[in-house]
Amino acid sequence: MHPKDLSVHDFTYELPEQKIARYPLPERDSSRLLIYKEGAIQEDIYRNIPQYVAAGSLLLFNNTRVVAARLLFQKPTGAVVEIFCLEPPPQYADMTTAMTQKGQVTWICLIGGASKWKPGQILEKRMAWNDDEIVLQARYLGKEKDSFSIELSWTPASLTFAEVLQVAGNIPLPPYIKRTVEQTDSERYQTIYANAEGSVAAPTAGLHFTDAVFKAFDQKQVHLEYVTLHVGAGTFKPVKSETMSGHPMHAEFIDVSIDTINCLLNYLDKQITVVGTTSLRTVESLYWLGVKATRQPDCPPEELVVHQWDPYELNGDPVPAKTALENLLNYLQQHQLDRIITKTSLLIAPGYTFRIPNALVTNFHQPQSTLLLLVAAFIGADWRKLYTYALENDFRFLSYGDGCLLFRH
Repeated sequence: MHPKDLSVHDFTYELPEQKIARYPLPERDSSRLLIYKEGAIQEDIYRNIPQYVAAGSLLLFNNTRVVAARLLFQKPTGAVVEIFCLEPPPQYADMTTAMTQKGQVTWICLIGGASKWKPGQILEKRMAWNDDEIVLQARYLGKEKDSFSIELSWTPASLTFAEVLQVAGNIPLPPYIKRTVEQTDSERYQTIYANAEGSVAAPTAGLHFTDAVFKAFDQKQVHLEYVTLHVGAGTFKPVKSETMSGHPMHAEFIDVSIDTINCLLNYLDKQITVVGTTSLRTVESLYWLGVKATRQPDCPPEELVVHQWDPYELNGDPVPAKTALENLLNYLQQHQLDRIITKTSLLIAPGYTFRIPNALVTNFHQPQSTLLLLVAAFIGADWRKLYTYALENDFRFLSYGDGCLLFRH
């Protein structure tokens, strides 16, 4: 069956409100861990996850950092307008370029209270900063399909947009965490290795990892490697269509160095464990970029992207993972690039053939979500057995909840 014909109603379960974790546990690595391998389920905690990862294997993380993307402006009338910064428009080559703009930037946003804000009207926000103040202004440029184009400008103009957001913005907690943001969220809704600014949601599978866990991996000579996928708000978008054909996947920026692609090549015949659905989608996107580089070597870099249905609709003989990654490296070297920066809207659903990872660390996901489809693609129909076990044994669900280590069928 083509994934377009899948009904999301086949990927649902009852998630009681009290099972959703509203706060993280005091210690990151004390979260509970379900291990699924060859149909068997066992329990442990994240502190012990190194025991289940093969010595000398590869562990791959997403090092994106959540930005304080929610900006609250108060009009002179007292009405509050919320600007939620989603992503930069195409005029910026990549997320880093947009985040390091000084003095002014244009951004694609969602607006809360849009009816209170007239086109051309300037909103202003002033904040104390060191011994000075930051003055941030927002100007409404126009409406896109379901978002808005907003120009943000500020003084001191020597500050980058990333620096301004740190002072002016709030961390955007997911909509299912029904509470106000607290000071601790700015630390706990980030992984300890986050360093590439640009996400509006955390790659939550990584929230459980600590320096002590990393030290234990080091003792087993497990190699740690990093990719970047900047998580968009589309990650929370429920599937509303009857079948997947009616669900557009949100495109997200990925950024992977040549060194990391070389590393993946070296570990293809060993265990490769990816931490999070975003890391998984990134490495599988590298495979499809390699397939395109193999079949269309003259494709310009700005057009080398991964579309939602590429895995199911690209014709031609299958390309081995090794060949795809080698050809992607050759392509990047020919274009004198030291990394691939592009967008992916890859949808992984039952029927998908995985090319690179053998194991996945991930949290428990919402019913009827594309993330649950990905889990079902990875371990088959046993996803339901796994989730039933987690619910019956009081595991904590979603972003701040517990998680699992899944070995692919």
